[in-house]
Amino acid sequence: MTSLPDDPPPPIGEDDRDTAVRHLQQAYAEGLISHEELDGRLHQALTATARGELVSALVSLPEQQPGTASTIAAAGGRIKRRGAWRVPRTLEVESAYGSVRLDLSRAVIEHPVVDIELHLGTGGARITVPRDTVVDVEGLRAEWKDLRYEAPRRSRPGGPTIRVSGTMGFGRLRIRHARRRGAWPRRRAVGRPGAATCPPTRVRCR
Repeated sequence: MTSLPDDPPPPIGEDDRDTAVRHLQQAYAEGLISHEELDGRLHQALTATARGELVSALVSLPEQQPGTASTIAAAGGRIKRRGAWRVPRTLEVESAYGSVRLDLSRAVIEHPVVDIELHLGTGGARITVPRDTVVDVEGLRAEWKDLRYEAPRRSRPGGPTIRVSGTMGFGRLRIRHARRRGAWPRRRAVGRPGAATCPPTRVRCR
């Protein structure tokens, strides 16, 4: 009796690929892999056609802990977080018509690098970060209005790095530093090498 051929392995989903890419970016930000190794692993993850190839791109890296990624989505209204809320390692915010208010000044930030990915339509966003935070907005694309962010003249080392990326439609993103320190001083941050406190484009710095 002829045996039936084995079923082909399921294709890699885009969510799995995106998760692997974020895992590699986090490892690079925490100094676990070099820039050259990051490039090679990213190429392997983005071109992988089998799950084994995707897994091998993450070999020797520590597993991601549960609760390190979160998504907030709403069609309209206001998305708001303030007070002593726990900030995940990666936060995705999606809204077609609503506005976003994220206050991290008194939030619990347990990760040296936090990625905030915005996907907004017509609404604007306002993000308040702790005083000693390094802000990196090189990955953000503003379609209609320029970003408003003023880097502090003086900042203390050891704070977290907040990387803001994604797309702003017709709204404007405003980022400001809180006047008082937040709930960060748990451990020293290890930021991404070369992270800029004042991006070279589309930012008004004084």
